[in-house]
Amino acid sequence: MNKQVILKIKNLVTAFDTEEGRIRAVENVSFEVKKGQTLGIVGESGCGKSVTALSIMRLLPKPIGMIEGGKILFHDKDIVTLPAEKMHEIRGYGISMIFQEPMTALNPVHKIGKQIGEVFQLHFPDMNDKEIRKKSVEMLQKVGIPEPIQRMEEYPHKISGGMRQRVMIAMAFAGEPDILIADEPTTALDVTIQAQILKLMEALQRETGMAIIFITHALGVIAEICDDVMVMYAGTVAEKAPVEELFKNPKHPYSIGLLSSIPRLENERKVRLKTIKGMVPSLYELPKGCRFQNRCPKAMPCCEIEPPVLKSVGEDHFVSCFLY
Repeated sequence: MNKQVILKIKNLVTAFDTEEGRIRAVENVSFEVKKGQTLGIVGESGCGKSVTALSIMRLLPKPIGMIEGGKILFHDKDIVTLPAEKMHEIRGYGISMIFQEPMTALNPVHKIGKQIGEVFQLHFPDMNDKEIRKKSVEMLQKVGIPEPIQRMEEYPHKISGGMRQRVMIAMAFAGEPDILIADEPTTALDVTIQAQILKLMEALQRETGMAIIFITHALGVIAEICDDVMVMYAGTVAEKAPVEELFKNPKHPYSIGLLSSIPRLENERKVRLKTIKGMVPSLYELPKGCRFQNRCPKAMPCCEIEPPVLKSVGEDHFVSCFLY
């Protein structure tokens, strides 16, 4: 494995047992995460972004969720096969995650200071209570929370959404992870706070050199902070490329449709935005061939027979489409 690559996902398959049978929410997903860089995962709601993240963290709901196949190589070690206690050591220390809604991720009955302190207790057992408190205050200062000593004594519902998200970032960085997974961390925030959170994450990344997996449906955010981008559709990878390459030269009809739907200043005024017609297929009724075939303007007969595989169409540029 390349020294720069610290996480490598190979043909990941994640399934859930439901009353109507087993469904595969993620099918043959493969990608790499490089040290000090940011990989963006983008796609519509329900495309498998968050399930991919939960699979990496081994936090799928039990017993219905399972990793059915593939490998998750973290520093060359397949964490899919690790026992629960070993995964417990990696989680938060090797790989951290910021969840989508901080109000549900933070414990409402414990003070902010206690929740940050637990991270240090778990991953740095040699620290005493005084050192833990000092480091917790330092982390709150680092993420830009005013009056951190006072905030240590407050409960999550007493602070704003933006501040709760900063607490989540402080907790994620406290374990000094190699990889941070950020699952739509700015979705519920207003534009000003969103910009502040993104700048904060970039600054902390530069300081620590860690990698980030940034999950979002906002292509504008992807363009701003990511080095590489992976477009997902209905549980599969549609396209992977460096971010500039994808925005300049999208190949997959789905990627082209997503980029065409972005409002632009140079667009003619009072003209309807372009949309991708149709609906994402249900995981219970996935088509036999390409999963995008029912919405694709360039669909061919072969698209109905078998699913396409990822093919190289340029340097570090891969697309899953029969057009190439």
